[in-house]
Amino acid sequence: MKLNHKIVFHLLATVLVIGCNQPDKQEIVEEEKNKPCETVLDVSPEKLDRFGITNKDFLSAASKRALQWKYFENDWYRVFNPMKPLKGDLAYEEGVVRRDPSAVIKVDGLYHVWYSKSVGPTDGFGGDIENDKVFPWDRCTVWHATSEDGWTWKEDKEAAVPLGEKGSYDDRSIFTVEIMEWDGMYYLCYQTIMSPYDVRTKNEVGLAWSASPFGPWEKSKEPILKPADNGIWKGEEQNRFMVEKKGDFDSHKVHDPCILPYKGKFYLYYKGEQMGEEILYGGRQIRHGVAVADNPKGPYIKSKYNPISNSGHEICVWPVDGGIASLITTDGPERNTFQWSPDGINFEIRGAVKGANMPHAIGLNRTIEATTDNPTAIFDWGLSHIYNSWNYQSIMRFDSYRKTSHVAQGAKAPDGKKKKDKQKDN
Repeated sequence: MKLNHKIVFHLLATVLVIGCNQPDKQEIVEEEKNKPCETVLDVSPEKLDRFGITNKDFLSAASKRALQWKYFENDWYRVFNPMKPLKGDLAYEEGVVRRDPSAVIKVDGLYHVWYSKSVGPTDGFGGDIENDKVFPWDRCTVWHATSEDGWTWKEDKEAAVPLGEKGSYDDRSIFTVEIMEWDGMYYLCYQTIMSPYDVRTKNEVGLAWSASPFGPWEKSKEPILKPADNGIWKGEEQNRFMVEKKGDFDSHKVHDPCILPYKGKFYLYYKGEQMGEEILYGGRQIRHGVAVADNPKGPYIKSKYNPISNSGHEICVWPVDGGIASLITTDGPERNTFQWSPDGINFEIRGAVKGANMPHAIGLNRTIEATTDNPTAIFDWGLSHIYNSWNYQSIMRFDSYRKTSHVAQGAKAPDGKKKKDKQKDN
């Protein structure tokens, strides 16, 4: 049988083209592996009814996001009352900065708190930075006060943690302090700055310890935490936004340290600031990290999973339900949310916080235990600071309450009880 040469050539060419364009089985497997997982939505009748979504075949983008929420109960939701002034030595004092209170602890019947203190107005970066005060938290030392009732406070006569000698890592300012009580010892961690303090100056974290909350305090000779060293400044000008490479989320500053004992180790949570920081759609690029040690004094090793948040500002963390909880405030798309992690690293949103009266730089009341059925009880009352002006801040007392239903005055709540005429402050 004779074949038409043109037909044969055409068939061979077709086979070659198909063969060249067909991926082998290995390529198909790899392609399937690399495909993003399709989001599974919970479209059960119960959830659709609860969320008021009528037609599961026509879901808006917002409805799809809602049906992806992993947790949406109300046991974490909180409302804060307006903050209230303290009495005694911690009442507002013109010409004095008192800010960033630590957690409150109770020892031998007395409440204890530590905080940043400085005097005089802020000059900014336009003058003599070697002698001026560039921020309210510049030229600070750590101070200590006690109270019998949490309202009226008595300040010590001198700083608990003074500045280091000239040339040391903490010779310029020591501020934003936190307290940890462990095994009969007290540990203060805090931010440090070595002079000169310019916009590109890198902040570090120091540590002090004592057998008594009244001191004396022994300081670490070196920082226990430093910024990442993989960012590159562009040029010599003092401009923190000019970079060749931004580096890690904490390439510029490590701030707001807080150490928690957890699962036989010590977790140092901190806020990272990045070289060349930007304003993105959620605000400033501020994220949190954690470093872990076997001993309270370190060495602290940064987690490979850092950053562990995509939002937030001051660190506010506490243990609950076998994990670690965090209040994310101020910056980023997830600000004003309570988050919880079963391992201290992987956090998920558990609830929101009503923005009104929201305190910042919170000093948690560690005398109140958070429980599984009331995971935010630790916010019943505590301390924070307010800006009386840009130059001067003072420490105030906050309180809050759980809100589980929205009920008009005199009407019945879901439990059948009538709403109280007025919310009782804590």
